[in-house]
Amino acid sequence: MASYIARRLIIMIPTVLIISFISFGIIVLPPGDYLESLVASLEAQGERADQDYIAFLRRSYGLDQPFIVQYWRWFSNMFRGDFGYSFEFRREVSDLIGERMLLTVVISITTILLTTAIAWPIALFSATHKYSFFDYVATFFGFIGVSTPSFLIALVFMFLMGRYFGVSAGGLFSPQYMDAAWSWARVKDLLAHLWVPLFILATGSTAGSIRTIRANMLDELGKPYVITARAKGLTELKVILKYPFRVALNPFFSSVGWMLPGIISGSTILSTVLSLPTAGPLLLRALQTQDMYLAGSFIFLQTILTVIGTLLSDLALAWSDPRVRYGKAGS
Repeated sequence: MASYIARRLIIMIPTVLIISFISFGIIVLPPGDYLESLVASLEAQGERADQDYIAFLRRSYGLDQPFIVQYWRWFSNMFRGDFGYSFEFRREVSDLIGERMLLTVVISITTILLTTAIAWPIALFSATHKYSFFDYVATFFGFIGVSTPSFLIALVFMFLMGRYFGVSAGGLFSPQYMDAAWSWARVKDLLAHLWVPLFILATGSTAGSIRTIRANMLDELGKPYVITARAKGLTELKVILKYPFRVALNPFFSSVGWMLPGIISGSTILSTVLSLPTAGPLLLRALQTQDMYLAGSFIFLQTILTVIGTLLSDLALAWSDPRVRYGKAGS
């Protein structure tokens, strides 16, 4: 196992380098850059851009340099904590990412925990009580949750809250706490608003998890090793939890690492609809305006989280299923 982890860590280095190179290339591939877009926008409004100032910015940030020079400058500076400068927001990229990542991580991790706490017991009970009334109800709501886009649920929810309760379901803070410093009062205000995106995000992910785990459980319950375990006199609860349920969780463990890159880009449309100050809308804005350093930094972080998440998924799968082994046979 140790040698497997070492090999994967070594492979991660060229993987991150290649993906970051391709990602940066895609960002700068469209003709022009943010400064040219800015000049065009000012001219469309009848204003004249200061060409000397534009030229100064272009030289200062190396936009007049060849692509490979721009890439290496950006990539090497990131390891010193310098993610570049956001032309759109006129701030350091590291500051923008730091502000958005805290709330994004809180929402994403809480959604994962909530989904797990709800989906696993329901899927277990539904599989062990196949074709019961509870199973039909869980299946019905599972299909509704899987087939309905989260942003549509958000729009309906916002309409109902505004129409019948007279309150806004968007945002994570009340107006007085929007730009306030962190305090216990601001944390309580966050918790009061947090349940809305959690409810909407957990609807789809919980429904999908229930369907997947239930289907895998039904495949495993009729296999000979389950019958053998029952014949040995084990209690039904121990038979279910120790054998088929662990195997049924394999799809979850094999894909749980993919949730890490979703911390940044996941639910971008939903975050835009609900006006959530998370990383997704900021990444979308950076791509739309060709804010190259901001967009590139987000994509680079997604690359890091993807390779780390894939490794964690493989290790979690080996831990959950003893049949999975990494290394030589018999070792």
